[in-house]
Amino acid sequence: MEEEMVVLIVGAGPAGLATAACLTQLSIPHVIVEREECSASLWRNRVYDRLKLHLAKEFCELPHLSYPEDAPTYIPKDQFVNYLDNYIDYFNIRPRYHISIESCMYDEVRKCWTTMARDMVTSMVLKYKAQFLVVASGENSAQNIPMIPGLNSFPGEVIHSSKYKSGATYSGKSVLVVGCGNSGMEIAYDLASHGANASIVVRSPVHVMTKELIRLGMTLVQYLPVNIVDAFLVMTSNFIFGDLSRHGIVRPKIGPLLLKSNTGRSAVIDVGTVGLIKTGMIKVLGGISKVKGNTIEFEGRKERAFDAIVFATGYKSTANNWLKNGDSMLNDDGLPKKRFPNHWKGANGLYCAGLARRGLAGIAMDAKNIADDIFSTITSISG
Repeated sequence: MEEEMVVLIVGAGPAGLATAACLTQLSIPHVIVEREECSASLWRNRVYDRLKLHLAKEFCELPHLSYPEDAPTYIPKDQFVNYLDNYIDYFNIRPRYHISIESCMYDEVRKCWTTMARDMVTSMVLKYKAQFLVVASGENSAQNIPMIPGLNSFPGEVIHSSKYKSGATYSGKSVLVVGCGNSGMEIAYDLASHGANASIVVRSPVHVMTKELIRLGMTLVQYLPVNIVDAFLVMTSNFIFGDLSRHGIVRPKIGPLLLKSNTGRSAVIDVGTVGLIKTGMIKVLGGISKVKGNTIEFEGRKERAFDAIVFATGYKSTANNWLKNGDSMLNDDGLPKKRFPNHWKGANGLYCAGLARRGLAGIAMDAKNIADDIFSTITSISG
């Protein structure tokens, strides 16, 4: 038995929820499916305890619903989850949980997206037929842990940052954090704050900013050229933090806002990590050459022993595992071929939301664009 629908949304994270809300506003029927047992499982189950949204709340709203007036400028994780729950209730979004998409492809003869799915509770095979398909399964679908020679010989704990909750259990231990993005820098700070001997691998150039500075920059860039705003941000950051290159942190040649626009790479929002690096409480190390038991060899043949490794090395999209002919929109990594802001639409009614590495503001833009385009298409067909 095949269930027919107008729009099928795959994924009930913020991107899927935002798309569902925008479709609801335009009275477009849809079905939203999610393989986990809850919406926004990354935010509920796979982030560390101390996390707050790194951007101010005005840049982190989903379409058609603002945060409460008394919400703090920088929203803690639990309050963001509450916001998502309120969002679901407000728009009467009803995700179907425990539904795993096994394959989805465009049927040229029937002019629709045919999908094979499985109910993970009953193991029942499900079939869907949709006029439009929205890939909202996220760029954070699967853990990304790099291949390192000898890693399987490491006797201590090896985890991805999605499993990290708090540094409390690592007090007195030597812990290596691999990855110098926002998660890696904040986890290193959390470890050191709980009495761990924390080190962090910094291989790539990175901008370090304060949250207030980034908020100001994102406001100014609405009125001034990005190169002028970037120059101001870099100058001010240098004044605040000083020259970090002598501590192993090199700044990229491209400014922070332009870098984000061109590559999706965000500046690091300092939560106190830089201060601990300067005092030596957190040690900065180069790239890993190989692992030999509990001893790790770094570039330049430096060796250190560790009790645990936390990989804050990001995630990867799994969309290509089930989307069989999405090459009009996605590359081999399951990410958009086209650059932002023209990335969200493929051929034959195929769309993606939340894959452009533009955070919650980018998700809001995607959701609105997708819903408007579907509405326009339906209107032109029926009219």
